[in-house]
Amino acid sequence: MTTLSRPPADPSAPRPGAGDHFRNWLLFGLQDSKGTHQGPGAVSDSHLKKHTWWQVMCLTGVDYFSTLGYQPAIAALAAGVISPLATLVLVAVTLLGALPVYRRVAAESPRGEGSIAMLERLLPRWGGKLLVLVLLGFAATDFMITMTLSAADATAHAIENPFAPAWMQGQNVPVTLFLLALLAAVFLRGFKEAIGVAVVLVGLYLGLNVIVVITTIFEVIAHPVAVDNWWLALTTQHGNPLMVVGIALLVFPKLALGLSGFETGVAVMPQIRGHATDTEANPEGRIKGARRLLTTAAVIMSAFLVTTSFTTVVLIPEQEFQPGGQANGRALAYLAHEYLGAGFGTVYDISTIAILWFAGASAMAGLLNLVPRYLPRYGMAPEWARAVRPLVLVFTLVGFLITWLFDADVDAQGGAYATGVLVLMTSAAVAVTFSARSKRQRKRSIGFGIIAVVFIYTTVANIFERPEGIRIAALFILGIIVISLLSRIRRSFELHATHVRMDTPALEFLAANETGPIAIIAHEPLRLSAEAYRDKLTSAIEVSHLPLDYQALFLEVVVDDSSDFETELEVRGVIRHGYQILEVHGPVVPNTIASVLLHIRDVTGLMPHIYFRWTEGNPITNLMRFLAFGEGEIAPVTREVLREAEPDVTRRPWVHVG
Repeated sequence: MTTLSRPPADPSAPRPGAGDHFRNWLLFGLQDSKGTHQGPGAVSDSHLKKHTWWQVMCLTGVDYFSTLGYQPAIAALAAGVISPLATLVLVAVTLLGALPVYRRVAAESPRGEGSIAMLERLLPRWGGKLLVLVLLGFAATDFMITMTLSAADATAHAIENPFAPAWMQGQNVPVTLFLLALLAAVFLRGFKEAIGVAVVLVGLYLGLNVIVVITTIFEVIAHPVAVDNWWLALTTQHGNPLMVVGIALLVFPKLALGLSGFETGVAVMPQIRGHATDTEANPEGRIKGARRLLTTAAVIMSAFLVTTSFTTVVLIPEQEFQPGGQANGRALAYLAHEYLGAGFGTVYDISTIAILWFAGASAMAGLLNLVPRYLPRYGMAPEWARAVRPLVLVFTLVGFLITWLFDADVDAQGGAYATGVLVLMTSAAVAVTFSARSKRQRKRSIGFGIIAVVFIYTTVANIFERPEGIRIAALFILGIIVISLLSRIRRSFELHATHVRMDTPALEFLAANETGPIAIIAHEPLRLSAEAYRDKLTSAIEVSHLPLDYQALFLEVVVDDSSDFETELEVRGVIRHGYQILEVHGPVVPNTIASVLLHIRDVTGLMPHIYFRWTEGNPITNLMRFLAFGEGEIAPVTREVLREAEPDVTRRPWVHVG
């Protein structure tokens, strides 16, 4: 085994300054441009600290469980006395719809890609990339609004507490901005700290909610008149059972807010510790842990929703749920103050504020997992987007902007939040339906198809009722598409290859030339006749100093999917009509040629010379063909890619055009 030791430091070398230290800190964890993103804060999979499934459940649970802070009040305001029945519909959709769908998603995307990756595989090339950008727009809507809405709701709980200082009144925006900055500070410190904070907050919050639920259930039992009054109001106002069910279905979209926990639950899957026998191709332990996470969270939340929706509507006067009422947006906090005293109520308020503030953590983790997984790989984000800390700062600044635009108003952001959540859940249901169908699982595909129809209905109903949500999501989508395409154009002249490998015949072709330089002729793989190769060789000899009997190599690039960016190149050596040919598949002709030339230089120590013919056609049209289809003006673009990749002209492969 060879041991590598660090060479002695050069005393004459300049010492790193404060700017260098800051840059190293900011870009810590940045993957090599040819590496694979492993999730928030990860340098590589071997260095990624994993956690037990229940700890990761707490991370996604700060989003999912925190909705108890406002969900019962929203249900009571939207459905009135029907609230418990409407909540039963929500629980049924959760346990019989969302849970089976996301258990399937977890099995088919164990690296946290979610349903987006499943749909990407169904629609290849640019169509698949565009679909991913649209879904990322909805994901950004969901996760960013989760951060800002939760922080704004935490601010509202803090300001409405009877012990809140007077100076906080009317300061919703500054307080919300402070909470967002505090959340960013946790992630800038490290992802491990985020997991630890989540475990403490979820444990405390659920424990306090158990006390509130048990106390209020006893209060309901002790006051049967209140139950009678509720039942009388229900039967009087809604005597037709079918009408009750219809109203419950109509208000369901308003209650589906907490379901974003399923999407974040899949997004943070890479943090789950699997079995020792897990492999990257078959992470069975991680999948099992994710399914436990999703099932446990869904069961816990369903139990709380059913009990709290009943006790709140029975024990709290209807007018208190209206805007300006003491239970508006904080029904359980109202019950905690009413039946357990101001002291316990304040402790409950603090825990609610803390978990609502930190609900953005699971959303931030989801964004930190999704964005580096797709956009840099597509060439649609700069290289620094692979590092965690720059992204945390970017997302925080976007959160500041959203908070300012919406004036930290929880209700104003609800439509966008629900739209993002429901579109992602619909895409997940559609993805697993197609997946089951492709694997000839007829019964499962029918079941998932029914679930997909339910989510499609819910999404459409929400869009019609709250059209501002789709408008806000459209802005996110437009922003992501524009920024992504501009980034793709800007990075078009970079090397795209993550690895270059040559098979034995290809290496033997190169080994035959021991003195160099190595002459390579670029050839279009569409013209494979002996005459085409002979004409290309003759043209190259005419514009070079090659001998007439020179055994030149031909290089052919077969464009498979021009929408791809980062690819592994496999160079095959083949003989066709007596000519030696290096054949390689890649997304873009010039960049692939440049990568192969630099690889040949490095493995042989000889300088390759490549010979082109000028491309016919309008230069602008050829440039657009290059950007869209990976072809076009090959020779000058190849030289530009080489110039950017190798600044030293003496080490740069030569490009000849005739």
